[in-house]
Amino acid sequence: MAEPLVLINVFEVPAEEAEQFIAAWEKMRDYLKSQPGYIDTALHQAIAPEADFQFVNVAHWGTAEEFLAATQTSEFLDSAVGLVGYPLHPSLYRVVRT
Repeated sequence: MAEPLVLINVFEVPAEEAEQFIAAWEKMRDYLKSQPGYIDTALHQAIAPEADFQFVNVAHWGTAEEFLAATQTSEFLDSAVGLVGYPLHPSLYRVVRT
């Protein structure tokens, strides 16, 4: 069986909007948790206030197809509406070394 894929998504969030962003991220996470292929996710916050990316999401998905199917639905768009306006930079990765 293939290793799960890793989604790494970095977000540009003004410091004063951190709590609002976290609440919006949790709504999206709750939707994705119910989707086939979802394994887990963790949201990380930068320690340094001047970091370009205040939040980094690291998630594991079974396959790219499952991730794409989960994120191309109207339900996903509804769950992620609170994240509109925050520049994000997602990409799927595979582990090549440990």
